[in-house]
Amino acid sequence: MKIILRKDVERLGKRGEIIEVKGGYARNYLIPKGLAYPATDSYIRIFQEEEKIKKMKEMKKERDALKMKKQLEKVSLTVKVKASEDGKLFGSVSTKQIEELLQEKGFKIDKHNILIEEPIKEVGVYTIKVKLHPKVIANLKIWVVSEEG
Repeated sequence: MKIILRKDVERLGKRGEIIEVKGGYARNYLIPKGLAYPATDSYIRIFQEEEKIKKMKEMKKERDALKMKKQLEKVSLTVKVKASEDGKLFGSVSTKQIEELLQEKGFKIDKHNILIEEPIKEVGVYTIKVKLHPKVIANLKIWVVSEEG
């Protein structure tokens, strides 16, 4: 039986491929699980429509990420930390701290998308990367200052 794969299936094929499988495997497993469609003209058109919708959604996500990048690059965050007199931090600035500061500014960004290349262990100004989308990375300016007291 010929089918068109709706998702990548390990050891079978990639999304969008039209392949030949045994009828029972297609009818009893692949089609009920939503992994494939029968490879008829109508189902191929349905699959193409799904692909078109998926691409449009992806393009919208990318446009939204580009808008957020412009807003985010205008912002600079100030992190107050305990430091010694020579500017060394007691600990380091974490992605969790940056996530919380971004939330205070109105940005909902997961700490796993904040990319700190080297640990921030001194007072100063740093530029860190924030991954907003697989194709969109913003640069965020961070001011690390010593806490008074």
